[in-house]
Amino acid sequence: MTLKREPHVYTFEARDGREVTIRPADIRDAEHIIQAAESIVKSRSFIQKEKTRTLEEEQSFITDIKLSDSMYAVVEVGGKIVGIARVLRGELDMKRHCGVFRTWITEEAQGKGIGTKIMEYTLEWGKTEGLHKLWLTVFSNNPIASKLYERYGFVHEGTQKDQLCIKGEYEDEIYMAYFFKR
Repeated sequence: MTLKREPHVYTFEARDGREVTIRPADIRDAEHIIQAAESIVKSRSFIQKEKTRTLEEEQSFITDIKLSDSMYAVVEVGGKIVGIARVLRGELDMKRHCGVFRTWITEEAQGKGIGTKIMEYTLEWGKTEGLHKLWLTVFSNNPIASKLYERYGFVHEGTQKDQLCIKGEYEDEIYMAYFFKR
């Protein structure tokens, strides 16, 4: 895969040969983010969200993230948004060095190497922005995501037993963190 980089914009070729761009979200992306998120929310697999935001809520969220020096990026294939990645910095001064990472990719975009590029994009952003720690949670029944995070240097920090109840089944929530080297 070739990777062209501009500041916080990645363009690369996915495994299926299509061009993919990961770039900062813009307020004009709000409707398309909501549309892409709907299928993931309906499946209730591997996402901590029960409904999508309204258009106004999503637009406000994008604006607020920009104002807080946090990251909100969209994954675009053929002009269509197929995923997001975001890092929300701690709100308190004592936690600004940390960020919580969340990401999702639509089913049709999975298995094409996009998750790997999201990790590279996010880690580069965190390093550039001076983060010390990036943390996330992953469902215990999502070993593909856990292995991806481990491959990039995330370590397990703990497990909350039976933290989630999905379709009547209890799942653990695993806390993982990446520490940027200084």
